[in-house]
Amino acid sequence: QVQLVESGGGLLQPGGSLTLSCAASGFTFSHFYMNWVRQAPGKGFEWVGGINSDGVYTRYADSVQGRFTISRDNAKNTLYLQMNNLKVEDTAIYACKVDVWGSSYRGQGTQVTVSS
Repeated sequence: QVQLVESGGGLLQPGGSLTLSCAASGFTFSHFYMNWVRQAPGKGFEWVGGINSDGVYTRYADSVQGRFTISRDNAKNTLYLQMNNLKVEDTAIYACKVDVWGSSYRGQGTQVTVSS
């Protein structure tokens, strides 16, 4: 079965940097477009960005463009989200998401809190 496990969250001050990881299993990772999504307190999930199967093309939400970078290591079945110049409004649970065989899968997520 598809499994997505995120790690790397934490508490940091505005302006800080953090890199999240998502370990994938149960499907051929290198064949699929991968996404990062986030859920701020009291809100629904928001798409953060995505990366195509070979890692060449990325897209980002306007709110994170220029600050966040998505990458992947297909040999390690791992997706990454590097976050720079973090803002208080980036506080959220971050999760990776994939659409496989007509179904959508999302990990449990990892908490990122940005606070002074």
